[in-house]
Amino acid sequence: MKNSMKYVAAATLAFFMVSCSGKKTAAHSVAVFVPGIMADSPIYAMLAQGVRDGVEAFNAGKTASEQATVAILEAGTNQAEWSQKLTALAAEQKYSVIISSNPSLPELVEPLTAQFPAQKFILLDAYKAGNSSIATVRYNQHEQSYATGYMAALMTKTKKLGLIAAQEYPVMNNVILPGFAEGAAAATPDITVDFRIVGNWYDGTKSAELANAMYKIGVDVILPICGGAVQGVINAAKETGMYLTLFDNAEFSRAPENIISCTVLEQRKMAAQVTAEYLAGKTEWGSAKTVGMAEGFVRFVQDAPDYRNEAVSDEMRKKMQEVVARIASGALLLPQD
Repeated sequence: MKNSMKYVAAATLAFFMVSCSGKKTAAHSVAVFVPGIMADSPIYAMLAQGVRDGVEAFNAGKTASEQATVAILEAGTNQAEWSQKLTALAAEQKYSVIISSNPSLPELVEPLTAQFPAQKFILLDAYKAGNSSIATVRYNQHEQSYATGYMAALMTKTKKLGLIAAQEYPVMNNVILPGFAEGAAAATPDITVDFRIVGNWYDGTKSAELANAMYKIGVDVILPICGGAVQGVINAAKETGMYLTLFDNAEFSRAPENIISCTVLEQRKMAAQVTAEYLAGKTEWGSAKTVGMAEGFVRFVQDAPDYRNEAVSDEMRKKMQEVVARIASGALLLPQD
């Protein structure tokens, strides 16, 4: 009991909480564990909004006692603290399900399912099968990175591309980086990819330094995957004239002259879907699903709604339409494993 009280106290101090309702008598109580900061990470903002969407749809027409509640908890950018904060959240034992998103979370969550056997977890952008307290859905990042690399290779004049990551992790090393290089090579032979690490998810000064170093050796198109530190890469691109191809969210407005494409994950739609399934009692516990272009959860976007980047030629657009269509139809198979 003393340990549980310590965990509750730690959670109270550690998190900034936003709740749709403070009542504990709700039919379902949902917590969203954000392994980062929503303001710096669109993918996490989409996670939170999607869960809210699912809860709001469930609550429509129900009495107060029948309605679900949702709390949003931001854990910050220090990954070393995530396990402790997640444990504190589970120890409160007041949420019927904890929903989160990150490839590293299954490793952190699995011990908690033994410690708190009544606690359920739904993890997006993650993969773990066989645990009856966990359901996971991952996006096919082989498809995502392949399409991104293909576009980058069509744009480059130097045959030198760059990928700046916040850190190394299994999906980055085994799926995203090789998928990016694979797509690039399919579009343009003899192309190279310079891979560099920021070391965290927030240091825009360091990411700008890396981007400028790449520019000096001839890299002219960069894929940044580094959370809040992406802004440093964007600033460097604006100063040097480099092009950028982005992951996860369509943010052309941040640098419309430099951003040539975004390969989007429909995280908000997926978060709403898994929330609705949970609230309807339809979650398949122990399952591990993969979704991609065919299912509409990975989407290649080439222009902002009100802006067409003239640096991207009609020939490039046509080639991208063709390769995306082949992936979506299954003619070009790019399995995650």
